[in-house]
Amino acid sequence: MKQLLIVAHAPSPNTETLRQAVARGVGHPDVEGVNVRVMAPLDAGPEDVLACDAIILGTTENLGYMSGALKDFFDRSYYPCLEKTQGLPFAFYIRAGHDGTGTRRAIESITTGLRWRIVHDPVLCRGEYDPAFETQCEELGLYLAAGLDAGMF
Repeated sequence: MKQLLIVAHAPSPNTETLRQAVARGVGHPDVEGVNVRVMAPLDAGPEDVLACDAIILGTTENLGYMSGALKDFFDRSYYPCLEKTQGLPFAFYIRAGHDGTGTRRAIESITTGLRWRIVHDPVLCRGEYDPAFETQCEELGLYLAAGLDAGMF
C-alpha cells in the first residue's frame, strides 16, 4: 500500500471542511492501494514525511504568508528530509482571504529547496468562502491518490 500524507492547518470550521474534503478525495472508493494519514502541522514531523510516498499540504494565508504552524513543520522537517525525500510528489492548497501569492511563493521556495516534485497546480481558495472550494480540494485529493495508486508518481 502506498502512503499519502496530508499536512494541513485547519484553525476554523471552514478550513477543517477543506482538509476533510481532501481526505475524502484520497479515500475515493476507486482508489484501492493508498492509505491516507491526516495530520496537523504541529503534530507532523520528518518521520511522517519519510514514511510517505506523496504529500498534500494545506494552509491558510496569514499576513500574506503560510500559517506559522506549516512554517514550523517545514523548519523541523527540512534538514532531516533534505537528502532523503528528493522527488517526493506533492501538491498544496491555500485558503486565502486575499490573493495567496505570497503564501504560494513561500511554499514553492521551500519545496524547491527540498527538491520535491509538484504534481498538481496549487489550489487557491481565494476571497469569501465558497462551497466550490470543497469540490476543488476533494478533486485534489483524488488526483494525487489516483496517480499514486496507478504508479504515475
